[in-house]
Amino acid sequence: MNFTSAAADAARRTVTAAVVQAAAPLFDTPTALVRAEELIREAAVAHRAEVVVLPEAFLGGYPKGLDFGITVGSRSPAGRELFRRYHAAAIDVPGPEVDVLAALTRELGIHAVVGAVERQGGTLYCVALFFGPEGYLGLHRKLMPTAAERYLWGQGDGSTLTVVDTGTARLGAGICWENYMPLFRTAMYAKGVDLWCAPTVDDRDAWQATMRHIALEGRCFVLSANQFLRRDALPDDVRPVQGNEPGTVLIGGGSVVVSPLGEVLAGPLREGEGILAVELDLDDLVRARFDFDPTGHYARPDVFVLDVDESIRSTVRERVAASRRP
Repeated sequence: MNFTSAAADAARRTVTAAVVQAAAPLFDTPTALVRAEELIREAAVAHRAEVVVLPEAFLGGYPKGLDFGITVGSRSPAGRELFRRYHAAAIDVPGPEVDVLAALTRELGIHAVVGAVERQGGTLYCVALFFGPEGYLGLHRKLMPTAAERYLWGQGDGSTLTVVDTGTARLGAGICWENYMPLFRTAMYAKGVDLWCAPTVDDRDAWQATMRHIALEGRCFVLSANQFLRRDALPDDVRPVQGNEPGTVLIGGGSVVVSPLGEVLAGPLREGEGILAVELDLDDLVRARFDFDPTGHYARPDVFVLDVDESIRSTVRERVAASRRP
């Protein structure tokens, strides 16, 4: 008997991760919440997942193909009303939807990363919510909304570059095109992300190259969860630019799991909804970092240094004057 191999097998560190590809109901957050519960439970029970990732904006919805009545220099009354509906469908953090998902991950004893649209006053933020066996653990706000997203969502700041230590691996999230921001990636690599969660709605083939690049560059597992959304999942009274036929695909999926050496372990998933679950060998992280560690032995701090401001940026800062002595 090879005792060395037997000992190695006994000490093998693994985690089963699942990415969920599904449509997120638009303007119907109660239904989206029920759907999120069902999908997380299915991934945990049927697929034995210990980490579950849901797509971008799953709670609150991603309004693919809607223009909100915007032209340069003008907003229409109909567009303002559409934004009101979108604002009403967003969630508060903390809030009842967060409480429901926190109770679910406590019950199941798992970690989950859930895409959502957060409402804070008159501003919405695209966020990734982190949950674990202890409940709600924090969020990451998307730093830079892309293109027309900028008239829907505000910008996050450096205070929510959240990384969660599960006890076996470190979870971080880059939402959709944040994954194209090299300085953001560098900041997250420096936090030691092992499981890079990428909630997205980018269904292009080029997205697959980005996910494989990040896995190789960060020497981390990449878990990308995308929506698969058809026209018939949207309310009847909205008109997406892609067309109004019920079967028109608005977001075409492409969820994928990639190893730290850039190998595709599952996916990309196309043509419909589904769950990809993979058992990850966490020792592959060390094997991959043997010859490349982007913020460790392969870095050159004598030449390049990144300054990251993780302070909370508030528009109004209240200062209370010291009371005068009598």
